Amino acid sequence: MAPFKRQITYSSRPNHRARVAHSMGDRQFRTYDTSALQPKRSKGPMIAFVAVIVVVALLLILGVSTLVRGCTSGNLAADGQQVTVEVADGESTSSIAQSLQQAGLVSSAGDFTKKVSDLGLDGSLQPGTYTLTGGMSLEDLAKTLSAGPGLTGPSVTIPEGLTLANIAGRVSDATNGRISADDFKAQASNASVYASDFPFLKDAGTNSLEGFLFPKTYAVSSTDTADSLIRAMLSQYQTEVATLDYSYPTSKNFNSYQTLILASIIEKEASDDADIRAKVSAVFYNRLLNTGAPTYGLLGSDATTAYEIGGDPDNYDWTTDSAYNTRRHAGLPPTPICSPSIGSLQAACNPAPDFDDYYFFSFWPNDQGTIDYFFDKTYDEHQATVAAHS
Repeated sequence: MAPFKRQITYSSRPNHRARVAHSMGDRQFRTYDTSALQPKRSKGPMIAFVAVIVVVALLLILGVSTLVRGCTSGNLAADGQQVTVEVADGESTSSIAQSLQQAGLVSSAGDFTKKVSDLGLDGSLQPGTYTLTGGMSLEDLAKTLSAGPGLTGPSVTIPEGLTLANIAGRVSDATNGRISADDFKAQASNASVYASDFPFLKDAGTNSLEGFLFPKTYAVSSTDTADSLIRAMLSQYQTEVATLDYSYPTSKNFNSYQTLILASIIEKEASDDADIRAKVSAVFYNRLLNTGAPTYGLLGSDATTAYEIGGDPDNYDWTTDSAYNTRRHAGLPPTPICSPSIGSLQAACNPAPDFDDYYFFSFWPNDQGTIDYFFDKTYDEHQATVAAHS
């Protein structure tokens, strides 16, 4: 059996690329001493003049002080004080930040905007009416506004494409270590505990919940445990997949768990564009279902190996005998390699039509700073595409 050769189908792209730049201008003030040019006058009028100047100066100082208090932390809401904030549909992050500052929830609009950017949440703040409380951290405010008006307390955000280990770390951070990453991973490594409540787990080939912890922002209370948060994530998965039509994967003898595995690989290999995801899905089905040339049933995804070794597979020995080495072992890997988005699950259920003879794809950065995808039918065409962009 000839080995299946492939080039560049693993993407380490971030889930969110939006960044916000800020700039500030400096103001300069100058004073000039003109007293030497003035003629001498009697002391009486001078004293009155000085008194007027002092009064005016005091009024100016008070006015400036009031203005400064309105723009900085002087008006911060007291810890625990409830404040109502309205976020309009389509409102920008900077505008929301100004509203939070005016409401006394943040001392600096710029600091909030930067925190939103650092968390990868820019553009995802949800419209609605929020009841927030004084003393909330910038991170809690950002996550609350990202989750939507139904969530107003501490929370944990699970972006698309995270592994179980990544999710465990976020839960630990959100609970300040009260739920440790190790405890969460241990609880999520015993799927049999949840199988009776979540029937979709019956097809899982291992005892791990890898892939089933659905990406979303979840409320976190002081009484939450690893078990309760896992149940919330599994309930969300159950809600999301109820909208899917599994007719296509079922026609190819894929059960729901195998569809989830494929969706997790699509999540790592494709961009966020629905058309690209559907085409990558079609290529993977073509590879898996073809027992002869050119793929011999080999999926050929570097992303599966990256998951196993926990890093970049550039220096990996591709002769390694591992079920996650999909250049060597035919079929899907044993488990999902991340928690995929609903978009990737939809792509796994609905690959691009009229794409049955495409077996190769590659992607390359363009001059606009984004990624272009190229799809080829034959290995020679694929090699020509690689040569043209290398």
